[in-house]
Amino acid sequence: MARYLVTGAAGFIGARTAELLLGAGHTVLGIDNLNDAYDPRMKDYRLKKLAALPGFSFLRSDIADRDILSMPEVARGGFAGVINLAARAGVRYSVENPWIFMESNVIGTLNMLEICRASNNCKFILASTSSIYGSNPPNPTPETASSSEPLQPYAASKKGAEVLAHSYHHLYGIDTTVLRFFTVYGPAGRPDLALFRFVQWIMEGRPVRINGDGEQSRGFTYIDDIARGIIASLKPMGYEIINLGGHEVITINNLVKLIEELTGQAAIVEHGPPNPADMLTNWADVSKARNLLGWQPEYDMTAGVMKLIEWYRAERDWAKDILTP
Repeated sequence: MARYLVTGAAGFIGARTAELLLGAGHTVLGIDNLNDAYDPRMKDYRLKKLAALPGFSFLRSDIADRDILSMPEVARGGFAGVINLAARAGVRYSVENPWIFMESNVIGTLNMLEICRASNNCKFILASTSSIYGSNPPNPTPETASSSEPLQPYAASKKGAEVLAHSYHHLYGIDTTVLRFFTVYGPAGRPDLALFRFVQWIMEGRPVRINGDGEQSRGFTYIDDIARGIIASLKPMGYEIINLGGHEVITINNLVKLIEELTGQAAIVEHGPPNPADMLTNWADVSKARNLLGWQPEYDMTAGVMKLIEWYRAERDWAKDILTP
C-alpha cells in the first residue's frame, strides 16, 4: 500500500478522496489550513470523520507557506503521489480579494510541486476548474477549448497553476494530471454552492435567492464519481489535462424544481440581478476521462440529489444553521 499527501483534506472533494484512499488500505497525510472561506463547522465535521479512520494523519498548515516544505511530516517524503485539492475557490469572492487566490492557488501549487520533486518526482494531481474556459466555450466543452481568456482572478490563478505544473513536468519529469472540475455536489458539500444552499433554504422554508432569471445552467457530478476519477488519475500519464464532472446539465430553475419534487416542499424563489462573474453555462465533454481513466459516472442527478437530501435530514440539527451566503 502507498502513502499519499492530500491537500485540502477537510474540504469537500479532499475529504471524500482521502476517505476512499484509506478504505483501499493506503495511508494519507492530510493538509488543510481550516480557513473560514465558508462555515468552518462543515470542515470540522469532515475532519472528525477522517480522524477516526486508520492510516490518516493530519497537518494543519497553509500550502502557500514555504515553511511547509521543512515540516517533519512533509520533509520525510515517501509519497507515492501528491493530490493538490487545496485552493481558494469562488469566482465572485476572487473579484473582491484576488491576492489570497494567487497565494493559495499559485504559490501553494509551487510548494506542492517542490514536495513532489523531493519525493522522487512522485505523481502530481492538480485540481483545476471549468471556469478556466471563459465566457463562450463550445458545449459540451473539450479540453482543447481555449483556456486563455478567464473571466475572474479565480480562473486566472488556476491557469497559472496549470502552466506552473507543466514547467515542473518538463524540467523534472513529474507525472502530472490536471483535473478540470465542473460543478460537484453531494453530502457535506460546500455551503457556498447552489445545491447545498437550495436544499437548506427549501427545507427550512427560507427564500431561494437566484441570480438573474435562473435559465443559466450547470453541469453537475456527484462527489463519489469525482473522487473515483481522482484516484483513477493516479496512474502514470505524462502530462494530461482532463475534464472531470459536469456530465449532466440542468438549469437553476429546474434544479429548484427537482429539489421541490424530492423533498415534497415548495420553494420561495426570489430573483436578483445576474452576476457578471458567472458563466451562463458549463457542460463538460468527458470523453477523454472515459478513454484515459475508464471513468464513468454512476449517479444521475435524481439519485445524487436524493443522497444530499438524506444526509441533510440526518444532520439537520446542526446543518440547518450552517451559513449559506
